[in-house]
Amino acid sequence: MSPDHPPGLDLDRLRGLLDQERPGLVHGPLTGRLIEGGRSNLTYAVSDGTSKWVVRRPPLGHVLATAHDMKREHRVISALHPTNVPVPRPVLLCEDEEVLGAPFYVMEFVAGTPYRTADQLAPLGPDRTRGAVLSLVDTLVELHAVDPAEVGLADFGRPEGFLDRQLRRWGKQLDASRNRDLAGVDELHASLGRRLPVSPAPAVVHGDYRLDNVLIGPASEPEGRAGVERSSARRPEGLSTVALSTPAQSAPEANEPEKGVDRIKAILDWEMSTLGDPLTDLGLLVMYSMPLGMPDSPVSTTAEAPGHPAPAELIERYAARSGRDVSAVSWYTAFAWFKLAVILEGIHYRYTLGQTVGRGFDRIGDLVPVFIEHGLTTLQEG
Repeated sequence: MSPDHPPGLDLDRLRGLLDQERPGLVHGPLTGRLIEGGRSNLTYAVSDGTSKWVVRRPPLGHVLATAHDMKREHRVISALHPTNVPVPRPVLLCEDEEVLGAPFYVMEFVAGTPYRTADQLAPLGPDRTRGAVLSLVDTLVELHAVDPAEVGLADFGRPEGFLDRQLRRWGKQLDASRNRDLAGVDELHASLGRRLPVSPAPAVVHGDYRLDNVLIGPASEPEGRAGVERSSARRPEGLSTVALSTPAQSAPEANEPEKGVDRIKAILDWEMSTLGDPLTDLGLLVMYSMPLGMPDSPVSTTAEAPGHPAPAELIERYAARSGRDVSAVSWYTAFAWFKLAVILEGIHYRYTLGQTVGRGFDRIGDLVPVFIEHGLTTLQEG
């Protein structure tokens, strides 16, 4: 297909649907480009030359069991859009597979930049970096303050036994990828199970909340169209839930914020969202705010950017603004280290089978013991 007609996006059929369901929305021929691909959901930018939208659909060749993801993502952003939580404005959901070959949804476009690495944050300077990361915490507090019942999400998940199910789920994932000895991983898993905390009141949980899953832009910028503008460089296959650093992603592509106060313009990638323990989001955010101590690592955190707040400040800010008891945050952070270790081990396992495409996969296996050690240390020191 041509660059304006990427695989998985039939622009003529899409235009026909939009004209039928949203008459007057589109004012010219549509063009489109893939802005994120791989085995996770595909994201396309679509424009009629004047306005922009974003289309999300499952990967090519998906099975029917994954089709629910589109409806789920559309449902949560539709529920949250009227609240103070910044999400893309939904345009429509299409469950008719005859249009694009799979269920999909359309949302409006939001200009902004996702920052994945410390090197990307560095040009902002210490003050703006600090402000951007603190605003990430404040936005998480807004998300967790939403009453699920009031926005129609009372049945969006099963919060009872949430942590136990999560721990068992990732334990099974680990077992499915075992092909080598990993010192400490079973100890970490068992220790997490023995110290399982009592969850606070359930909330809408994002499930993958970190800096590169939000769009940041200047607060002075007028409210734009919702959606996503990401770097054109794709994440290599299989790394959709890990912050991967590659040379092609060393700096944001476009939408570089002007000098001034930055804010979160939109939270993206809701495919793992559910009702559950809100402190799992905090634990993951804290984990991604801790330095790995591994220069040139293929997996990155933003912790070493000048001005980046220390994890303790993020925890204190969340506690003060949410009113939640965060005394068990070390458990949640250790669980985040464990979960990422399992994800990375799965990627390494696929690499050993020759099932990965892209650079950096040969070094992923070396990171797994580092994540396990961080998890054990966090749990012991907590």
